[in-house]
Amino acid sequence: MSELIQIRKKAQLTLPLSIRRQLNIEDGDVVDVRVQDGEIILKLKKLVDKDQAWFWSRRWQQGEAGVEADVTAGRVHEFADAGQAVAYLHKRTGGRRA
Repeated sequence: MSELIQIRKKAQLTLPLSIRRQLNIEDGDVVDVRVQDGEIILKLKKLVDKDQAWFWSRRWQQGEAGVEADVTAGRVHEFADAGQAVAYLHKRTGGRRA
């Protein structure tokens, strides 16, 4: 979809409502602006608090994907309490400690 917009005073522009709705853009959202091959590229960014950034690291997200795959494939176990979980892990490792 393509829409024409006009640059106003102080180089301001307004994103059309249809585009804001399609991309769920809200007041206060952050947009990365760059020029690439003679075109203006706008990319919506969601900022994350610094103390939550670890969750979005590549390593953590790969781990999350692995867990999701295990759950989907049924490679999970349920335990009545932590003691049973620890006993299961000891049995799986032959009682070795890390």
